[in-house]
Amino acid sequence: MRKYWLLAAGAALAAASPASADTVCEWIDYAQAVGNAAAPPPDAPRTGEHDRAQTQVAIAMFEALNAIDRRYESYLGLAAAAPGASQDAAAATAAYQVLLAHYPGQKAGLDDSYNVALLAVSDSAARERGKTVGEAAAKLALAAGGFDPARTPVHYRPRTSAGTWTATQLPVFAPYVTTFKPWILPSYESVRPAPPPALGSERWARDYEEIRRLGAKTGSSRTPQQTLMARYRITPNMTPTLRLIADSKGRSPVANARMFALLAMVSDDAGVANAQAKLHYNFWRPITAIRNASDDGNDATVEDLSWEPLIATPNHPEYPCAHCTYAASTAAVLKSEVGESPPGGVRVHSRSIPTSIVQVVPSLDEWVREVSISRTYGGVHYRFSNEAGEELGRKVAAMALAKVMRPLPARGKKKG
Repeated sequence: MRKYWLLAAGAALAAASPASADTVCEWIDYAQAVGNAAAPPPDAPRTGEHDRAQTQVAIAMFEALNAIDRRYESYLGLAAAAPGASQDAAAATAAYQVLLAHYPGQKAGLDDSYNVALLAVSDSAARERGKTVGEAAAKLALAAGGFDPARTPVHYRPRTSAGTWTATQLPVFAPYVTTFKPWILPSYESVRPAPPPALGSERWARDYEEIRRLGAKTGSSRTPQQTLMARYRITPNMTPTLRLIADSKGRSPVANARMFALLAMVSDDAGVANAQAKLHYNFWRPITAIRNASDDGNDATVEDLSWEPLIATPNHPEYPCAHCTYAASTAAVLKSEVGESPPGGVRVHSRSIPTSIVQVVPSLDEWVREVSISRTYGGVHYRFSNEAGEELGRKVAAMALAKVMRPLPARGKKKG
């Protein structure tokens, strides 16, 4: 499961040194690589604050670039930059300072990469102004999005009756996860979905039977393509689509930084809201329900003592679907950038099948549908859980787009 005034004078904007269109993407990729390398040594021990490092990098770059090329509302209240600051230097410095704060054990490598990046900025005055802006943005980003002392960590309790065995592996959610301050939401509870359907209901019986038929490891009625999609969608990788959008003609560096910041912030808030809902409802997974259907009080459900799901059951409660929340929230943010689909289609890779080719899906909505139904084909989520997860994700994204980093009136146009 994890982040991102007044207009500057026209003369200052015109004087600002333009950034390479790839600067933001390069530092986003680099931040991911640094985070992946942070397992001890050299950065030990890992703490909960690391969960927000990638988001803080994206927010810092947005704030730095937006201070120079003012197109959006500031999220952190950073003032407009002085004229002539280099955008490349500002973005690189913002990302570098955040990463250095989180991963001091990697200082040597971070210093080398940062110095290499700054070599590309030949104008020393613009470079120094950009560094000043980036440092200010990083300082603000590092102070944002921490833990809320008013929120109590949730320590999971394996539930059973006294003297009776139960699985003891703790869920993937660390107790601190639900104590992060939301980036956007007034509270995580504000988007919690309604409870799952009652076990005696027709909806429960219908969705139970669907996953029993489609999600079984053996004897399933899935098609070969549906089986492939269940495996392909286990760990979706949207990087090809994000790079396609970021590299589109006419996009500015600050627009790209905003996109990555919004995606990270929405993903963080939606992810925590989803985790909190899972822990709140603690709803059983299909492998538990199908092997214990005689206990659900519904005559329409058929117990199968040997049933297994196609893919491994995730180590946390079932409702709502987290993959569905992620897909729906991501798609909503990207639709605000490019509409139904970027030119060339939605391009998705699979981290669960590293040797796979990039798949092209016709639209973002279709990608969301495929992600959701893949969880049913895999035998790990009921359809009602997929729908609840999607709704949660869309709510968080809509709130973000309506509240933060909103576009400012076009320069040169008068209000009214």
